[in-house]
Amino acid sequence: MRIKKGDTVKVLSGNDKGKTGEVLEIIPKTEKIIVKGVNVRKKHIKARKQGDESGIISVECAIHSSKVNVVCPKCNKATKVGYKVEKDEKVRVCKKCGAKLK
Repeated sequence: MRIKKGDTVKVLSGNDKGKTGEVLEIIPKTEKIIVKGVNVRKKHIKARKQGDESGIISVECAIHSSKVNVVCPKCNKATKVGYKVEKDEKVRVCKKCGAKLK
């Protein structure tokens, strides 16, 4: 997968189309990612011990990695990720402006 934890991504399709957020978690086995503020669902929590609070909380759910593009920090556009080899090191590069991605 070309998306890493901590990247800023823009959602391309679905209910949250156009939203941007930071990648919180990556699930490589299913090629899904969890993005902050995207695909938020309500979850009902039951108190398990005395003193615990029950209630309804908001949780970010996973979306498929093909529905997002990385936002380049230099040109601030959603872009595909390319790779270049510099000094025996593979570096991720913005396809639009050529800037290095962290």
